Amino acid sequence: MLSKKLQDALNQQINHELYSSYLYLAMSAHFEAANLPGFARWMKIQSEEEGEHGMKFYQFINDRSGRVALEAIAKPPVEYKTPLDVMKKVLEHEKKVTGTIEALYELSLKEKDYPTQVMLHWFIKEQVEEEKNASNIIEMLKTIGDAPAGLAMLDSRVGARAKG
Repeated sequence: MLSKKLQDALNQQINHELYSSYLYLAMSAHFEAANLPGFARWMKIQSEEEGEHGMKFYQFINDRSGRVALEAIAKPPVEYKTPLDVMKKVLEHEKKVTGTIEALYELSLKEKDYPTQVMLHWFIKEQVEEEKNASNIIEMLKTIGDAPAGLAMLDSRVGARAKG
């Protein structure tokens, strides 16, 4: 059984994950409007993954006989600047999510909730991958600079991302 404090924190994480999904969907729409279909696809897949992460927390709370309590999801920004600006925002956001996951882990240690600790190991590993992927794209964008041909090639490359 989950403690009330941990259950509340896990419910808050559902909100964080669903906001991430919403944020990345807004970024996907931005890239669609900017005629960058590869970046749009990458962000849409990212959005879908974040929704799945929210559902992992949802299911975990239910599996532990807890109570899911959904809150309103904040509206994400709609306007963005360059692809580099967007990807810097992605990295910044992923670092915030890493912080919330680490705080959950700390709380699960304090509460001596071993099942939650084990579940969170997957998320800790996932966050390393999320930050690495965003950082890699940022470095590629910095390398190509303002070269339209380079951006077109990178758009094609990130658009080739496989789901899951």
